[in-house]
Amino acid sequence: MVGNGNCASKKELLQSINQVSFAIDDLLLFLDTHPREKRALEYFSELSARRNELLKKYAELHGPLTVDTANDSCLRSWQWMEQPFPWEQEGGCR
Repeated sequence: MVGNGNCASKKELLQSINQVSFAIDDLLLFLDTHPREKRALEYFSELSARRNELLKKYAELHGPLTVDTANDSCLRSWQWMEQPFPWEQEGGCR
């Protein structure tokens, strides 16, 4: 990808978040019908922790994707509103 190296890492991080989120959603469907399946519950816990780590990392580097990853203590949590929307950016990401 042409551009700065940060753009590719942002894209890769979003892709990882999407992959883990999809796996969690799929696992939740399984747990709806198998609520006592110990291995599935453990895997859900593992995936949830991984997703939270990825969301936290993304928020630190690029701003929060979800309200629960906004850091109110640093007074930057609403700066995402000052950034251009994706369709306003030239080249797809900055």
